[in-house]
Amino acid sequence: MAVNLKGRSFLTLMDFTPSEIRYLLDLAHDLKAKKRAGIYNYLLKGKNIVLLFEKTSTRTRCAFEVAALEEGAHVTYLDQNSSQMGKKESLEDTAKVLGRFYDGIEYRGYEQSVVEDLAKYSGVPVWNGLTDIDHPTQILADMLTIEEHVAKPLNKVKVVFVGDTRNNMSYAWMYGCAKMGMHFVALGPKELWPEEEIMQQVRTVAQETGAIIEVSDDIDVAVKDADVIYTDVWASMGEEDKIPERVKLLSSYQVTMDMLNRTNNPDVIFMHCLPAFHDFETKMAKEMKDKGYDIREVTDEVFRSRHSVVFDEAENRMHTIKAVIVATL
Repeated sequence: MAVNLKGRSFLTLMDFTPSEIRYLLDLAHDLKAKKRAGIYNYLLKGKNIVLLFEKTSTRTRCAFEVAALEEGAHVTYLDQNSSQMGKKESLEDTAKVLGRFYDGIEYRGYEQSVVEDLAKYSGVPVWNGLTDIDHPTQILADMLTIEEHVAKPLNKVKVVFVGDTRNNMSYAWMYGCAKMGMHFVALGPKELWPEEEIMQQVRTVAQETGAIIEVSDDIDVAVKDADVIYTDVWASMGEEDKIPERVKLLSSYQVTMDMLNRTNNPDVIFMHCLPAFHDFETKMAKEMKDKGYDIREVTDEVFRSRHSVVFDEAENRMHTIKAVIVATL
């Protein structure tokens, strides 16, 4: 069946069928191969896109800019200090104005309702670069990376997300795994388990696709036979004050070589959306260490091991974002 995503917004994977997600992944594989062969078709020539960032980023901004520019589009970047959105101008009015100037809008910030309203009022495709409850472009990149490194179809892959299972990456993975019929385990302390409403939503989808969605606080049970061990920072942007509490809850869930060995899978891969605390070479990690807190969600040994595919994963942000832009404009 032909897939046509022209004019569609990309707000959450829950809005897409498995066939549509498969199409985006196949397109990303194709665009990546063409880039490596030096082939550019300038599929976005004459297009203009704007990037709205309320939260800072390295990978998301660079991925969107490079993806658009390589295919011939022009990019405008606006952060919270260079836009009147929500301050002197309402979100609705800003969306309507930007929709007159631009062919597509990317948003990275806090509330999911903002990216939804941008799509509602702008009249052009809107792409979710991250919100408090979702990160769909990251999941596409992760799935592309898994297909490159795990010799199984996605619906045979087991992904274990370790840590704060209520964060946006855990939720985004639940949505993606539910849609693609994958086995997903959220592993962490009960105090940080996902909201029941989210669990009900993904389990409803899982019944249709054959996905398995589980939550556990037992490391040995959860990681057994895992193909992917995935983690994220223990405190998201704006949650730095919660670090002492999170360290207390999550230290036993730090990703170590022992945890990887407990999977009984010598080819298990380690993934992380980045940035990661894996050593003490960052200002924040040093400061917290001086206060008696080890905030590393993964050891340096794992991060630099043969199991780690984090930089392939980071590169794939660009290829999958390019696929999303090309498919929807």
